[in-house]
Amino acid sequence: MREEFEKLAAAGKIEGRHVEPLVKLTASGCCQHRSWGFGKIRAVDTVFARFTIDFPNKPGHTMDLAFAAENLKPIPKDHILARKANDLESVRALAAHHLDLIKLVLNSFGGRATVDQIQQSLTPDVIADDWHKWWDTARREMKKDGHFIVPTKKSDPVVFQQQEVTLQDRSLADFRKAKGLKARVAVVTEIIKALPDFKDKAAAANEIISALNTDIVSHQRTQPSVALEAIFSRDELRHAAGVPPAEGEISDAQIWSQDGLKFGPLLEAIPAAKHHRALESFKHAHPDSWQEVLRGSLNLVSAKLAKEFATLLVREGKLELLKETLAKLISQHTAGSELLLWFARERNEDFVDILGPEVFRAMLTAMERDQFNEKRSNRLRDFIMEDQELLGELTASADIEVIKDLTRALQLSTVFDDMDKRSLLARLVKAHPVIQSLISGEQTRQDSTLVVSWDSLERRRTEYQELVQKKIPANSKEIAIARSYGDLRENHEYKAAKEMQKVLMRRKDELEAQLTRARGADFSNVKTDAVNIGTVVQTTDLATNQLETFSILGAWDSDPDKGVISYLTPIGQALLNCKVGDEVEFELHGAIHRHRIEKIEGAKIESAAPDTVPAQTAG
Repeated sequence: MREEFEKLAAAGKIEGRHVEPLVKLTASGCCQHRSWGFGKIRAVDTVFARFTIDFPNKPGHTMDLAFAAENLKPIPKDHILARKANDLESVRALAAHHLDLIKLVLNSFGGRATVDQIQQSLTPDVIADDWHKWWDTARREMKKDGHFIVPTKKSDPVVFQQQEVTLQDRSLADFRKAKGLKARVAVVTEIIKALPDFKDKAAAANEIISALNTDIVSHQRTQPSVALEAIFSRDELRHAAGVPPAEGEISDAQIWSQDGLKFGPLLEAIPAAKHHRALESFKHAHPDSWQEVLRGSLNLVSAKLAKEFATLLVREGKLELLKETLAKLISQHTAGSELLLWFARERNEDFVDILGPEVFRAMLTAMERDQFNEKRSNRLRDFIMEDQELLGELTASADIEVIKDLTRALQLSTVFDDMDKRSLLARLVKAHPVIQSLISGEQTRQDSTLVVSWDSLERRRTEYQELVQKKIPANSKEIAIARSYGDLRENHEYKAAKEMQKVLMRRKDELEAQLTRARGADFSNVKTDAVNIGTVVQTTDLATNQLETFSILGAWDSDPDKGVISYLTPIGQALLNCKVGDEVEFELHGAIHRHRIEKIEGAKIESAAPDTVPAQTAG
């Protein structure tokens, strides 16, 4: 096409400097535009001096030749983008040969490309399935091959080099180049994975261990956490290579025995992946005191580390000691927000007897303390808002008076904004409808009091205590156990336990509402000039002329076979306040009855009020 372009230049349709770029574009057949991306040249029109190019979002686009020469970059035919455009199937076939395909991509980018560049070049048109699985296999093969340099950081490029360098030589070179002990430890982690493919494992391990030992000495007091990481890596490498310990090298026990060591901050400085190893190391170094140190540091570390502490204590049979520590911190409102965040997330059957409304009170205190100290972390607050079941579960077995106190504390708290506070209060009302009036400020006037006998009141109180102290906690434990089975969508035990929770909570709400209104009475010294609660009424059925006797007692008293009825029944309501000689009318079993009152006397009640009247359970 050079001759045609030169003719166009001679005719003044393009400039002479455009000829060479246009020849290269035509020869390659593919190009790159800075905004439109990759394009494939479909046709060259020398009459109108233009290209027809297919861009991803502009198929069949026409472009002036002069503009193309200025703005398009030719893409070589062996470039990954050109290969995909011209013969996608052959490129897909290369995917089975990981190194050949990676080499093609790297050569397309000048011998080096980041993982993101490689992925963007190959997905989804070449590798449509599981990219991560494919890349993991390719990465392992590249590490074994002597032509690829695979970085530890994802942001660094993968490099292809013509000269072959063994995996062992490359790994040792990376270790020698690493600046600082922490960087060296990161390289050692990769070396341990690649060690089975080293030609001389012992020689490589001895060189690395010698260098680590020197660095450990200089870091043991200034950066003990880094020194511990290095010791763990050193020992793991030694075990993998099968080489003996060096004489006089520092052990992990020596690090743990240093004076002035701050246990919690030291562990926080160690990567989370090595927390388990570090805790096991500390336990072996201090077999007699490790559990006390963990309990003492439990409230000073992150939620993630608190979980590691708790896991170790439980595994070693120290659950009761852990619970004792948690209960004390919660009851004294000294538990920190990170500890409470772990505890709220955990909520398993081991801690059912601690999980209660006081935990939420402790949370409010912890968050208010953080707010006062200008601590910026809102992780606990965010978790409380996200977990829709937390508040209901923590207050499930609480006495109504405790619920009311908690409601007031939440209303006064400065931790939550108005919208979040309304959301939490709505959750409380959903779990405990009886507190609706406390939140809305409304008081129900009608039926504000229920007059009940002491016996019936005691029975209701006993039922309530049985519910909140035994049945609901037992159900909470069942829910926690069922939750541990996983996959709540198919977990029938969890669904059954949650349904039972609804039944128990509904009954709890009913009892709370009733006990709130109840007023115990022994019905002694009742006036008999008219029918009152606590009187026995003798009547004549005017239809049959038969005598009938009714004992009008409390709201929860009922024994129809013995003539005992509640004053709230239709008969009781019809008789109340009537006098001897009055005729009353009431409906019973769908029929209208008319009775005349013949006699009124006081009921003989065997039970009496207790010597010390207990405080109302819910009022």
